[in-house]
Amino acid sequence: MSTARKGVHEAREELGGLLRAVRAAAGIDGRTLARRLGWPPSKVSKIQLGRQAPSAGDITAWTAACGAPESAAELLVLLRDLDSRYAEWRRQLREGHAAVQRSWAETEAAARTIRAFEPCWVPGLLQTADYAAARFREHARLHGSAPDTGAAVAARLARQQALYSPGHKRWHLLLTEAALLYGLAPAPVMRAQIDRLVSASTLPAVRLGIVPLRVRLPVSPVHGFWIFDDRQVIVEVVSAELRLGLPEEVAQYRKVFDLLAQSALYDAEARQLLTASAHNWA
Repeated sequence: MSTARKGVHEAREELGGLLRAVRAAAGIDGRTLARRLGWPPSKVSKIQLGRQAPSAGDITAWTAACGAPESAAELLVLLRDLDSRYAEWRRQLREGHAAVQRSWAETEAAARTIRAFEPCWVPGLLQTADYAAARFREHARLHGSAPDTGAAVAARLARQQALYSPGHKRWHLLLTEAALLYGLAPAPVMRAQIDRLVSASTLPAVRLGIVPLRVRLPVSPVHGFWIFDDRQVIVEVVSAELRLGLPEEVAQYRKVFDLLAQSALYDAEARQLLTASAHNWA
């Protein structure tokens, strides 16, 4: 079972358990609830056990039948989170990498403040065409997806135009020094990519931070993530894209981001580190 499917099942179990608690608090059993709703008893059982995801209408009807309509709002938030929690790469990539990039562009366009942390590679918004092509070819090999590298690179570069557009949108982007040292592309591509980062560090709308090696960190840089307006977090793992929307989840990622940001180098110090890193690819 994939990580994504396991996560969805656990989320369904959590939602089913909360619905079961609403029923129990009303003092009615499953058969009585099913009768009130006009459902077969098996549907109530499956929802409670996490074997079937309820619809928004199911949740509204359930809570009303239990005399607790006020509890529907929180449960509906959980349902929306369940519906968008995982987007499996293989399903997404059926339409090609370019389609995924256009989806990301829509998410970014809807946000005013974007925070991102990447421990292994340069954030897509700052990638050169050659570096991005290497990343897409890697994805195609790993996932067996359509090799639409040219279209995907074009779509990623189109996303980057927002960095230069006038307005109130802001980006705070963090990456580790290690991301500058991993051999994810040929040496000339890595040198050009680091030069691109030096230039990006001067953009008015971008705050670029580099988390250096050999410094004491307040929190482990476990994996990369993107935060949009403190409303949603997107985490890319090997087999899936995890989308988190619960306030407590977003707050936890924001805490990690802020702690890592405190350890980062910015402006002239960041550019000095970048320049030194480029020498590793001479």
